[in-house]
Amino acid sequence: MLSYLAAALPSHVGAAARLLALQCALRMNTDGQVRLPTGVLRSLRLGRDPLPWSELEQARCLRRAPAAPDSADSGMAARILDSGLFAQHPARPDRRRAADWALRMAREGCASAGDPAMRLTALCLVAHTDSAVGRGCVEVDRIARECGLVPEALFAVFDRLEALLASWSVALDAGDLHWELLSKGEQCQWADPALA
Repeated sequence: MLSYLAAALPSHVGAAARLLALQCALRMNTDGQVRLPTGVLRSLRLGRDPLPWSELEQARCLRRAPAAPDSADSGMAARILDSGLFAQHPARPDRRRAADWALRMAREGCASAGDPAMRLTALCLVAHTDSAVGRGCVEVDRIARECGLVPEALFAVFDRLEALLASWSVALDAGDLHWELLSKGEQCQWADPALA
């Protein structure tokens, strides 16, 4: 899902909107409808911020639905507009588990609570980590696209992820990013493979 959204969303879409798009894509029903309760929005640290929603609407990824007047929950509802998402990634029950994992990772403090770019980067790295060895290797350009960053900005975020990364390096000849996560006891739970 991260790879699909990296290709589908314009490069100017920010990290907060990408985190929101991921939750919407993973939680949509078979009709492309999604409802994010207030608790999910709080876990995303979005609250009532309209900017991520506006970015996704401008990218023609989704359209917010008007709130039901009798709804006790003040969450948000939307309709996914991306037909490619339906064709390549139809709604499945196991996706909700991946969406819940992504929220838990952010809530448990794997990355800075105030910086969506750090939370999204941590999510991407953990999702691409081989859980058997705690290491990962992906092309720098791919991770940068998934995070909505240029490589130079991505490297600055890596330097601030000391709560997650034991080490990281770039093989300049191949353009591959290599990293090692802190041991399982020192970091968040491993990723759900459905996320990558």
